[in-house]
Amino acid sequence: MTVVLPRTPSPTLLPGTAALGIALAALATVVWSGSFVTSRALHDSVPPVQQAFWRWLVALVAVAPFGARQAWRQRAAIRAHLGFVLLASLLGVTAYNTLVNQAGLTTPAANMGMIMAASPVLMAVFERASGVRLGVRRVVGLLVACAGVVLLIGSGAGGAGFAAGDLWMVAAACCFGSYSGLLRRRPAELGGTAFLFTTFLVGTVLLLPAQAVSVAVQGGFEPTPGTVLPILYVGLASSAVAFFAWNRAVALVGPSRAGVVYYLQPVCVSLLSWALLGETTGWTQLLCMTLILGGVVLGATARR
Repeated sequence: MTVVLPRTPSPTLLPGTAALGIALAALATVVWSGSFVTSRALHDSVPPVQQAFWRWLVALVAVAPFGARQAWRQRAAIRAHLGFVLLASLLGVTAYNTLVNQAGLTTPAANMGMIMAASPVLMAVFERASGVRLGVRRVVGLLVACAGVVLLIGSGAGGAGFAAGDLWMVAAACCFGSYSGLLRRRPAELGGTAFLFTTFLVGTVLLLPAQAVSVAVQGGFEPTPGTVLPILYVGLASSAVAFFAWNRAVALVGPSRAGVVYYLQPVCVSLLSWALLGETTGWTQLLCMTLILGGVVLGATARR
């Protein structure tokens, strides 16, 4: 799940524009929610590293017709900011989804979605580290959301006690928060589509050694409809369709309004995991979801 926000001012909304923008943001959120369910569904058939490698390889092929030529035209800028591109690729592509897949081995999809919903709070931490004043409401929101995550992990709400998967998911959220913090400093000469294609390419290349080790040690997975179709889904839908839908939504209604929809992701993940995987949501999970969402919304609506 890679989000590149275009650097444009908030547009003047025309009749029907707001509804279309919110609908596109909701589409991206639902698609990204499905990627957590997919990771959980493949936990016993496709090793985590191989899930990530094939997901990004499919995504790279899907984005290439739109971004390869632009990346070639901007190759001088990419070389000039190679360190930035490498770090963004490592955090947003190589590490993030690999950690999500690793988390899916031992923790329910609903827990994954709830912990990931706290990532905007982590982004606030990086903002404060860069000198931005957060304000009382944002700090309170941070503490409330973090309390929800700690309660979720400590109580073993998914039925697995102090699940290692919850900790892997916290690491994944930290990677995504760090990646999002980097996006705020993306050089202006690196276009959004070219940057996306380049990070997909570099991130996939960085995964190659781990992919080779995984195949040698764990063996390859059997290509069946039950394994290939989910990988195609996360490669095409989560990495291509959702990206274009999200960017169009941001262009129509602005990042703050579209971002509010993203906070519904835990609800979407819980519903999808219940419908597709038969996972149930208990009272403790509902309490954790309330704390996390409440804290994130409180922090997101605070005045700057």
